[in-house]
Amino acid sequence: MQIAVDATCWHNRRGYGRHARALLRALIRQDAHSRYTLFLDSTEAAEPTPEDCDVRVLRPSVPTVQAASANGRRSIADMWRMSRALSSDEFGAVLFPTIYSYVPVFSRARKLVMVHDIIAETFPKLTTPRLASRIFWNTKVALGRMQADALITVSDYSRAGILKHFRLAPERVFVVGEAADPIFRRLENPVPGPKLRSLGIDSTHRLAVYVGGFSPHKNLEALVSAFAGIAERDDLADVRLVMVGDTSGDAFHTYFGVIAAQVEALSLQDRVIFSGFLADEELVVLLNLASVLVLPSLMEGFGLPAVEAAACGCPVIATKASPLEGLLGDASMHINPIETEISRALVEVLSSPDLRTRMSERGLEAARRLTWDHAGRQMMDVIDKVTGR
Repeated sequence: MQIAVDATCWHNRRGYGRHARALLRALIRQDAHSRYTLFLDSTEAAEPTPEDCDVRVLRPSVPTVQAASANGRRSIADMWRMSRALSSDEFGAVLFPTIYSYVPVFSRARKLVMVHDIIAETFPKLTTPRLASRIFWNTKVALGRMQADALITVSDYSRAGILKHFRLAPERVFVVGEAADPIFRRLENPVPGPKLRSLGIDSTHRLAVYVGGFSPHKNLEALVSAFAGIAERDDLADVRLVMVGDTSGDAFHTYFGVIAAQVEALSLQDRVIFSGFLADEELVVLLNLASVLVLPSLMEGFGLPAVEAAACGCPVIATKASPLEGLLGDASMHINPIETEISRALVEVLSSPDLRTRMSERGLEAARRLTWDHAGRQMMDVIDKVTGR
């Protein structure tokens, strides 16, 4: 079977891109029954695509990663060019690894569309603040749901939310999980490289780390406020908060300026480190050095940074509005994403070496159970079911 993939999210540095790259590599490596064609809209700064597939590049006026952002919009001409390519009769199935890049497909091919979560629907003003952008998003998602022969999401938690919010038949929605990439692992002797050293990051301080974007639904104002409260304690005087993520140029709605201003207003400039984007080779060292990773989001469809941290033996504090309680169990401390609970959890984990050791050991066990090969097999099962091959 010939399968077309809208791989225009391949270049995305956030979770969508990481997810698509890892899942497609595992799927293509294992699926000997199909030939995959990846459609990209750029070759600049791209990670290598799998060898055993075809790659076609359609150059739009604006790359999809930018055009499909919170304040962007794809042109009719760009959408039509991609739609016409994916609608070729040579393909028996078309896969969209994320609905944010969805375009209509006018063919008899089976259509598989991934909807990672319902964050945009639950917190519309926090993710797409412009009314025109929200209307465009809702229209695109509605059309994607209507055309899809299968909707796929990343966790049982997200599936339950999708079924309830969109009132869909359960047999239409499938789960294909996620995992940490192999680079995220316990290091025997983590040594900070030049980038981390330039930020003042080493093994002399306890580190609380956040990894992700600076979108409002990430709830980072509550995290900074909680950290400000515990930073006054003498027994936590050495703790630093490291916030990892793009501080500019993010395709998604960001309020980094608000967080930076809050840090300054609270006189935390010497205690909070904005690292910017970190390559995986640097991030794995940071997570090995860290005392705890904090994911205080109002909602997470999966929470991949928490799983990556657990794979490094880093204890995790995570929002209950996610599937992480089921995925990580005792390896993480699960909280309602409010300031008082974030503060309480930080104090408890940072103050107890024994607790951190127990959480670390359980995190390594939990992360080992999650693999991209398993996710690839799950996706193959969905393709088999939908296409009847």
